[in-house]
Order: sequence, then C-alpha cells, then structure tokens
Amino acid sequence: MRLVTFRANVEAAARLGVVVDELVVDVERIGAHAGVALPASMLDLIDLGPPARMALKKILSDQGSHWPVGATLPLANVRLLAPIPRPRKNIFGIGLNYVEHVAESSRALDTAKELPKQPIIFSKPPTSVIGPDDAIEHNGTLTQQLDWEVELAVVMGRTARRVTEAQALDFVFGYSVMIDISARDNRRAGQWIYSKGQDTYAPFGPCIVTSDEIEDPHALDLWLTVNGVEKQRSNTRHMLFKVPLLISDISAAITLESGDIIATGTPDGVGAGRTPQEWLWPGDVVEAEVAGIGRLRHPVVAV
Repeated sequence: MRLVTFRANVEAAARLGVVVDELVVDVERIGAHAGVALPASMLDLIDLGPPARMALKKILSDQGSHWPVGATLPLANVRLLAPIPRPRKNIFGIGLNYVEHVAESSRALDTAKELPKQPIIFSKPPTSVIGPDDAIEHNGTLTQQLDWEVELAVVMGRTARRVTEAQALDFVFGYSVMIDISARDNRRAGQWIYSKGQDTYAPFGPCIVTSDEIEDPHALDLWLTVNGVEKQRSNTRHMLFKVPLLISDISAAITLESGDIIATGTPDGVGAGRTPQEWLWPGDVVEAEVAGIGRLRHPVVAV
C-alpha cells in the first residue's frame, strides 16, 4: 500500500489515506463503511500493528473500484503532507554510508578517508520535517553552503530493542524518501545536528510504501536534480551498512519505537563534493526520487 497523510483543502484536518490509481482513499471512512474501526492518522495505524494493516488491505481488495460516497478524492485535488507530519522523536540520520560519498566528503569536508567501521549516526529534530512541495528555507545570515542529499527513509513498525540483523526487517513498517538538507558551514566541532537539523531540513514523503511491497530495500534506484539538472544517481545496493545492520546497531543501545524514522545515507554527487562546489540558493528547485516509492519537489526560498 501507498499510504499518505493529506488535507482535502487548506482548512481541513490532516487525514490518513491510501493512494489507489489516481485516487486517495480515506482510511477511516472506508473502514467505517466496512464496519471496521480504522484510524485517521499514520502513527495510529502504525501503532495498531499488522492486524490493522491486513484489515485495510482486505477492505481495499473487497471494495474493488466501487468506492462509497465521500470515501475518495482525486489525488490531484488534495494537499499531501509529510507522511508523518510530526515524528515523535528525532530522525536517525546515517552519515557516510556510500563508498563514493565517503571519498568526496574526505576531499571537501575534512572527514576521514577510511571507510567507517560502524554506522555514523546523527539526528534531525521533528521540527525539521516538511512535506511535498513545502519550501526549503535558506537563511543567508546562517549559511552560504546549503547542500542536498537524497536518501531512502525507513519507518519502524514496532518496538525494536537489541534485535539481530536476521530479525531486523520484520520490524519495518515501510519505506519513504527523504532529502537531507545540510548547511555545511554550520558544523560545530564535528557535531552535525545544527548543520542538518534546522527547520525545513528534512523534506519527507510523498508516501510510505508498506514493507510487503518492497521486496528488497537494497535494489532501489535513487536520484536528485537541482533545477532539472541531475546531481545524484545511484542504487541502494551501494550502501556500506544495509538496513538490517542499521536497525540492529541502533537498537543495540537505543530503543527504536513504532513510527521512528531512519534516513539511510546518501550517494555521491552532493554540492560540497563538486568542483567547483555548488550550493542551493533562493529560487532553486530540488527534486528527489526513490524508484518504487515516489518523488519530492521543493522550492528554496529566502527567509
């Protein structure tokens, strides 16, 4: 399933939906029509676990294309929000998780030349999250080096504490797209949260594709463009530390809970690694996609 959080209009409350063809099906309303209590928010659906997800899949299958009145809207007519508009906790970011990105970072950002022996973990606060088409803020008083990174995002489906790599994927709810925006000149003594955690620095969406529809999270093409010019293109198979290891490593010390998000790192092609270096400026448009999941598009605006 392709799950979204949407508004029917600018004044409407956020709702949980499923994208079917070119329609958004309201989860709570389709459930009520079928006599099944289903939630109106993404986090509530994740918290209810596999039984709720299976119930929703059955309702959609039984319904076919004959939707009850008021249960659907054209996808083109709704406003998509971040799938989880306000995560409960900081996003777990993974740094230097593609070989070529390690090399370009060592040249441009003074990071180590050697491949990391363990995942490099940082975080982005919930206030950094924005949804599809929302603006990325460029605060010229803080940064002149605003950079881009396309990433596969992993959304946890249940509590994971000290899980093994063999178990790890069983704890995943689904996958999404994230752009890790970074103010490269805002790093502080090797700490990244101020550089990567500012408001609007975590574009997220446009949907969460449930894990049963992603056969292998390490076989997905991903790419990013700025003003229509391709800057990044790779495949998740090139991750140094694959998703099961990331989940196992984090959960060895930090409990992962339902709805937690892991941004799994970016390939090469970031602005800092280019010759000459390139940065985002007001008026630019960033687009990023992970194949089989969806595409994000964001303007950059001055604040």
